[in-house]
Amino acid sequence: MVGDLFTKGPDPVGVWRTVVECGAVGVLGNHDDRLLAALDGARPEDKAAFRVIAELNAAAPEWEHWVRDLPLFRDEAGFVVVHASLHSLGRSATTRDMALYWRRWPDDAPDAPRWHTVYTGAESVIFGHDAMGGLVRREKKGRPWLIGLDTGCVYGGQLTGYCPELDTYAQVPARKEYRSIR
Repeated sequence: MVGDLFTKGPDPVGVWRTVVECGAVGVLGNHDDRLLAALDGARPEDKAAFRVIAELNAAAPEWEHWVRDLPLFRDEAGFVVVHASLHSLGRSATTRDMALYWRRWPDDAPDAPRWHTVYTGAESVIFGHDAMGGLVRREKKGRPWLIGLDTGCVYGGQLTGYCPELDTYAQVPARKEYRSIR
């Protein structure tokens, strides 16, 4: 999973149950990071985060330990999995903010190009975070190189998964729009 697991949809406890049932693994997303910041006192005004935290704590307090252990990067099937973006020079040059928040390069400015359109790195990447960018697929030497999976499910789009071993996608339409994209 490419992050942002609990705060955007209607059923954080249901998401947690699915994680447990499937033995799912993932990377930390910016919204997951914000939940932890609220828990740690850095976002005392974040009422939405505290609502989700209360729901999760009441049903399954072990969620917090699992989220705290999520890495920024994960190696899976020949890809680096990251929530938001990867520096062309690789993980060692990728800051925490880049991995969690950046959609654009070189400075995440609104008028800069999306990072994956200018990425020149050697590593193949699977990422999320960019619903406005939609499904992304770029190939290098005839093989998948950059796969962007955020297809805006919470905004009424689709939930998208990718199977690298088969190079196939699975998409499930949202039942409804849960949040406005703007």
